[in-house]
Amino acid sequence: MKKSKQVEEVQVMETPVVIETPTKQLGRPANPNSTRQMKIQERLAKKEAGLLKRGRPVIEGSKRQTVLQKRSEKVSNGIALAKGRPVNPNSKRQVALAKKNNSDVVELIKG
Repeated sequence: MKKSKQVEEVQVMETPVVIETPTKQLGRPANPNSTRQMKIQERLAKKEAGLLKRGRPVIEGSKRQTVLQKRSEKVSNGIALAKGRPVNPNSKRQVALAKKNNSDVVELIKG
């Protein structure tokens, strides 16, 4: 018996040659000495240096900052925070709701 030889054919593909052509810059040319371009360059330099400040500045020791600090302390200590506006149990509406809930409970027990 003869052993058959298997021959694999390999195709060689040529890679296309990419030629870059210079493209025309679109839009109006920028004047590097204009005040707007100077501000843009300053902003980029500050951003790279990490000195760019954005948003409203934080005033240390303000009432809002003390409230936020107390809130973060409560969260770190595991104290549950109340959400929303506190309820006045003696208000006219709360008294009426309490009476309604009690009457509903009484009706459910009777019925």
